[in-house]
Amino acid sequence: MVTLADARRIIAAGEKKAQEIGQPMNIAVVDAGGNLVAHVRMDNAWIGSVDISINKAWTARAFDITTQDLGKNSQSGDQFFGIHASNHGRVMIFAGGIPLKKGEKVVGGVGVSGGSGKQDQTVAEAAAAAL
Repeated sequence: MVTLADARRIIAAGEKKAQEIGQPMNIAVVDAGGNLVAHVRMDNAWIGSVDISINKAWTARAFDITTQDLGKNSQSGDQFFGIHASNHGRVMIFAGGIPLKKGEKVVGGVGVSGGSGKQDQTVAEAAAAAL
């Protein structure tokens, strides 16, 4: 279970990393059912990335895989080609979404959007580590 306290801690860790790299981000946390627990849009983060961050968190939980890895496996000819069109277009196939685990059990997801893929992934990794 991902509590609101967990989500706040995860988001705070993500915000700290985003500030360190100088890139404002949108950071979202979902629970085991893919339901939004918390979201923050840092000052000056793109408004277009609000939905993307939430959907990255949802995707990471829905498939229990990082969105970065899902993206690598969704290229033409690969096993997940076309997956981004499923679930009413909600599936994100670029870096920044990570399943949240307690031990080996997936309990939620975190999604980050607002920078380059590398920046999103870096912030998401820092956020996920706070759980």
